Formats: sequence, C-alpha cells, structure tokens
Amino acid sequence: MCFAQRSLRILVALAVVTAASIARAADSKTITVLSVDHASICGSDLDAMQAAFSDAGLKPDYGGPHTTGGTQMAFVGFDDGSYLELIAPQSPGSAEASPWGKFLAANAGPCAWAVSSDDVQKEVERLKAAGLPTDGPIKGSRKRPDGLAIEWLTAQVGSGTPGSSLPFVIEDRTPRDWRVQTSASVKESPVAGIDLVVLAVNDMKTSVDQFRKAYGWSEPLTENHGEFGAKMAYFPGEPVLLVAPIDNKSWINERLQKFGETPVALLLAAQNFDLANKKYRLSGTKTWFGQRVAWFDPNKLKGVRLGVIGR
Repeated sequence: MCFAQRSLRILVALAVVTAASIARAADSKTITVLSVDHASICGSDLDAMQAAFSDAGLKPDYGGPHTTGGTQMAFVGFDDGSYLELIAPQSPGSAEASPWGKFLAANAGPCAWAVSSDDVQKEVERLKAAGLPTDGPIKGSRKRPDGLAIEWLTAQVGSGTPGSSLPFVIEDRTPRDWRVQTSASVKESPVAGIDLVVLAVNDMKTSVDQFRKAYGWSEPLTENHGEFGAKMAYFPGEPVLLVAPIDNKSWINERLQKFGETPVALLLAAQNFDLANKKYRLSGTKTWFGQRVAWFDPNKLKGVRLGVIGR
C-alpha cells in the first residue's frame, strides 16, 4: 500500500531523520514514520454528509454498516491508499454507545485519525515499552453493500476517544482493497490523499513531547498564523500538524472546550495545487511551512474544514 505520494513522504521524513540523528547522536531513538490510513469525519446524517461532499466534487462511496457501535460509513478513497471516512449512526440513537457518540450527535466534523500497520501487536508492544498507554488489539468488521465481510484489528494509543490525539493503529485481516479503493470521483484528480491531520491541543509543549516520546521524532518547526487563530508545530515529513489557540478568542479554543483534543481540519496533498485550486474553487490561500494551503467552502461541507496543501 506504499503509493507514490506516500513514498515521497517517507523519503522526505527519512532525509529529515538522517540530518536530525547526526545532530543528536548521543540521544538516538528509533524513528517511526507514520502512514495515514484514514481520517474520520463525524456527523448525525450520512445521507446529508454524502450529498455535501458530492456537491464539493468529492463524491463518496457507501461502505456499509459497522458490526459494532451502531454506525455506518461512506468513504472518499484516494490514489495514495488513504481515505476520508464519513461516519454516522445507522439510525437515530443507534450510536449512543459508540466511542464517538457525542461527536456524531453534535456533527463535530473531523473526530479521529488512524495509521496503518502490518503488525498491530508489535506496535502495541513498542508503544508500551516507550511508556504510552495502549488498548488492544481489538477486532473490528464491516459488511459492504455487496455482502462481503471486511475485518481488521485496531489498537488505541493514549487517552481520550480512539484517534482523538495520538492516532489509533489499524491492521487489515482481509485484503485491504476490500476495505477501500480509489473513488471514481477523485481518480486522476489533482489531489492524491490525506497529507496532514490538523490536531487541536491544549498545551503545545505537552503534546509535542508526547508525539516525540511515541515516535522518536526531532523537535518540530513552529509558526504562528493569526488567520487560523493558531500557534502551529510541524514535524517535517510526518502527517500531523499540531495547533494550539493563539488566544482565548480563537475558534480552536472554543472547539477544545467543547470536544477536547481532536482533529479540527484535514489537508489533502495536491499533485497540482493550481489545478486543485481551480477545480474545487478553493479560497483563503496562505503559506504554511513553505507550502500553500487553501480551503473548500466549509458551508458546503456542513462546517467541515477540509483543505489542500502543496507548492
């Protein structure tokens, strides 16, 4: 499942890691390069969510009901193998016991993210050895509309709901292309997959230290962006961008008060930024860490902050 865009990310990360490891040879650690499997977008009405994403030019495919949790999903699968998961209750009230129940009921938008692994048990053991709380592996499954049963294993990392801060880990037990394929709406499109999960945090230093402890990363780059209301930390080559409120009036502070630490936005990788900008009628172009960022209309996406990043 290593596609071109993902391979490029890994090469960039390895280059950064090599330079960093020379600088801190006395304190060397095992470096983990993360590969986004999917990011979840929570809502109360799957039909409405699918209609909104279709209107934005990202028509999802219906994926079917989950065996547990009372939820169902649709997805936008990209060429790099990652996908956006639109998740909602199967029927009114059916998902109250789901870990994401409050996010679903409140139409919270981005609510979780997952990274792929070939061996969840081994990753759990590594994270435990690093001093991180974990839960799993746990079996999961979903039945596709054609009746095919899909199975996987997941493990939660850290506190909170799965994937709310540190990503949960997922390993396929059935062929991965049973779970997701590139959606027709984005085949040969100017976007290739999920490039960055924008994660709201209460305390930047605490969260930076947690990610470094979990994955052995070097210190991140930092920038402030008043237009986004955030102080930002970026680990070059890795698929997460930490954001903390720039002040108490920031919308990020309001989000943290309501939902706690969770993803607040998602950025898709642009194979051709100018073409993506034109095709999807993006707006608000700014430069973050040397790359251009622009956004889909959040009103069309029912408040979901989804953007594109590239040069």
